[in-house]
Amino acid sequence: MEDSDRDRSFREEQRPERRACPRVKVKVPVELFAPGSDVPQRGATSDLSEAGCYIETMFPFPVGTTLELSLQLEGTLLAVGTVVTCDPQVGNGIEFARMLPEDQEELRAYMKAAQQTE
Repeated sequence: MEDSDRDRSFREEQRPERRACPRVKVKVPVELFAPGSDVPQRGATSDLSEAGCYIETMFPFPVGTTLELSLQLEGTLLAVGTVVTCDPQVGNGIEFARMLPEDQEELRAYMKAAQQTE
């Protein structure tokens, strides 16, 4: 095994999967409201889970930003999330922080159906 192969293998072993919930690659329309703004930033998810989502946007928010999200599933699902990753000119990883129980249930049902069609 060459050194570069061993180094790559070592790095991959050092990155355990941190997600507690399975992700589904799905485009869901979303509106993001930044703190103090009444104007939504519109985009779409590239993946979604019960714990969070990845939003594709040319103008991502900084890590740590708290956002209000409106996701268009069967109905409108409202959540508060925190930006956990920021990829310039690509998007944001967002972890859901708060969601009403009925919205959590709608998301759970949506995810279950989406996983069956993958």
